[in-house]
Amino acid sequence: MDSTGHGTSTSHGPLDALQRDPYPLYSRARRTRGLTFVPELDAWLVARDADVREVLLRADDFSSAHALRPDVIPSPTALAVLAQGFGARPTVVSTDGAAHRRHRAPLNSGLSAARVAALVPYAAERAEALVDGFAADGGTELMSAYAAKLPAMVIGRLLGLDPKDVEPAVHGSHRAEELLFRPMSEADQVAAAEDVVALQRLLDTYARARRDTPRDDLCSAFVAALAPGTGELTLDQRHELVSTLQNFLIAGHLTTTALIGTTLFHLLRHRSQWELLRAKPDLIPAAIEEAARYDTALQGFRRTTTRPVTLAGTELPAGATVFVAYGSANRDENRYARADAFDIKRPPVRHVAFGHGAHGCPGSRLAREQLRITVELFLRRFPDLRLAPGQDVVMRPTLIHRSPQALRLIW
Repeated sequence: MDSTGHGTSTSHGPLDALQRDPYPLYSRARRTRGLTFVPELDAWLVARDADVREVLLRADDFSSAHALRPDVIPSPTALAVLAQGFGARPTVVSTDGAAHRRHRAPLNSGLSAARVAALVPYAAERAEALVDGFAADGGTELMSAYAAKLPAMVIGRLLGLDPKDVEPAVHGSHRAEELLFRPMSEADQVAAAEDVVALQRLLDTYARARRDTPRDDLCSAFVAALAPGTGELTLDQRHELVSTLQNFLIAGHLTTTALIGTTLFHLLRHRSQWELLRAKPDLIPAAIEEAARYDTALQGFRRTTTRPVTLAGTELPAGATVFVAYGSANRDENRYARADAFDIKRPPVRHVAFGHGAHGCPGSRLAREQLRITVELFLRRFPDLRLAPGQDVVMRPTLIHRSPQALRLIW
């Protein structure tokens, strides 16, 4: 898959190349005995399906404390700007044991089957409205016109954000991710840090408002679960709530945005699969699972060993970093026949695109619903949908929400 640079930032060089197409490395690592150390990730790569599942089920030995370790340390000037906001606190992604269960509880209830079902009509309505807004010239750029917008609206509704606050909240969460995972000039870092602080102050306003007047939304659920009681929130509680809300915003829309992009990209790139789906729309759930397996949006997370352990025959000391590659596990030839083929008729096999074990994605049901709505809608409205000719589809250089940077479609 051909790729070019990302935005206006300078390049990470080998890391960018790896992130844009990690699959050759994964393939070599699965064929190599033991674990492979990858300097670009500064981590041991856990590439085989069985080893990935083992790590994810051994939380006592492989801690999530540094799951989202930044690739970039902001400059002192940018850090000084960030100091004007709210300090990072552990969240559901970066905790283990009892602390993880504490953060997970409001997510489990807030993303229950009943809650998600109640959101589906709103998501379907918003999806139709976005498609209605496409230009009349028979084409659109999917990522900006639809894929980035629908999950943002849905997650804003779930959290209880005022519609006018959804766009700045999503913008701020994008900037938080860029600041810690993309190389930028100092001036760009400072600008991103200012956007992050603005987001944090907005989220703090919501947390304090929900403390005073709870509503039937996930923001209120976070406040009740993480800061039980009454009275004004303490400064430490506000720090934790802002971190939690910021993390949820990023996780809640970036992955689904990525999945929408990669799902339509691969269905249209493999034209016979789109035609098959037109003829047999009952295959839509299978197509969604295959797209998530084939080109996993969240390619993996880091884990840190808590004691000396042996994994896949490799001895690791305490404090070693491993990168648990969901994207590689989902291409493991020992689990999937023709693992590198995109085939929506593939017999169902449980993949790890949404994680596994205690840290399995609590929002997977909501993501799948938005994907189902999207594929059904585009099949109905644009049965002759195609990739615009002549475009070089560029994958974002990230392992957190792998997706096309832009995807031009015509019909």
